[in-house]
Amino acid sequence: MVEPLWRRSKAERIGVLVLESRQVVCDILKAMRCGMNWQERIVIDPGILVGKPVVKGTRLAVEFIVDLLAQGWTEAEVLRNYPGLTREDIQACLSYASAVLRTERVYPLELAGV
Repeated sequence: MVEPLWRRSKAERIGVLVLESRQVVCDILKAMRCGMNWQERIVIDPGILVGKPVVKGTRLAVEFIVDLLAQGWTEAEVLRNYPGLTREDIQACLSYASAVLRTERVYPLELAGV
C-alpha cells in the first residue's frame, strides 16, 4: 500500500510533486505532438452545468479538473478520486485550457475625454 501524500515528509512530497509535474508536462507535450484532439472528449451543452465545458459523459467541468491540478493534486490522485476519468480526459482538459488561453487577446480600452 502506498503511503498517502499528506503523511510523507515535506521533502518526499516535493519530490513526488516534481516527478508528477514532470510526467504531466511530458504527457501534454506528447499529446501535442500526437495531435490530441480535445474536441473528442470535451463537450459544451447548455443543459449540463449551464454550458460550462465538461468531460464527455460526466458532469466534471474542465475548470474543476484544472483547478485540482493547480492546487497540487497529482494525476494519480485525480484518477483515484474520480474513477470515471482517464489520463486522456485530464490531458484533454489541459489541451482545452491551453487552446482557450492561446486565443485570448487583451485590447486596451480607450476612455473618452481622458
